[in-house]
Amino acid sequence: GQILINHTCTNIRAIPESRIENAKSSLHIAYGHTSHGSQLTTGMTGLVDFMNNNGYLHDLYAWNAGGVDGALDLADYAMYGDLGHNGDLTWAAQTREYLDNPDHAATNVIIWSWCGGMSDNTDSGVDAYLNEMAKLEQEYPNVRFVYMTGHRDIWSDATLKHNNQRVRDYCQAHGKILYDFADIESYNPDGVYFEYASDDCGYYNADTDWQGNWAQEWQNSHIQGLDWYPCEAAHSEPLNANLKA
Repeated sequence: GQILINHTCTNIRAIPESRIENAKSSLHIAYGHTSHGSQLTTGMTGLVDFMNNNGYLHDLYAWNAGGVDGALDLADYAMYGDLGHNGDLTWAAQTREYLDNPDHAATNVIIWSWCGGMSDNTDSGVDAYLNEMAKLEQEYPNVRFVYMTGHRDIWSDATLKHNNQRVRDYCQAHGKILYDFADIESYNPDGVYFEYASDDCGYYNADTDWQGNWAQEWQNSHIQGLDWYPCEAAHSEPLNANLKA
């Protein structure tokens, strides 16, 4: 069945340590992305000390390429680039090249993120992405492929929402794994939804008049080191990368 990762999955304390240990023992992940996608891994880097300092098993959330010293095996920038624009399938060729390399025989999870490609994507471009992911799943049945939505973009709000919803609907209908990037950055940790938002966590009214920044507001009203942690978050705020991690 479908695995859906969205804003309801951002409470790290709700995940049992046994699940983290199981992931570290069984997953071998290759991740391809550019700057927006780096929010996941820079957030994961900051998560290690944050959880160490909050009483969790030391380095429970450590990760590196190869899974050295009991860390999660995650090859960051394993394939460089993103999911492109309007049907570009360069990412798929890179995926095949990576998986066909005997040095990567253990890889059993592939993740790619969008950069700005969903802001101007066409229906045929979304179809090309979904169709190619399905082909890869058939070609590599022992690998799990993680689908993604594109980051929020107030200046292309309607097109982005349309394209992202097509991915959501497809993943629900076909039982896919979806990391809903846009959904995570549409809600603050209290579950408040921002209908008109952008990748920097700024939120707007329907006329695209700026109203505030939900991440800055939440950070300013909560305790650093206890409720959230500073980390690099390309184009955005630390809290956004915290939630993605």
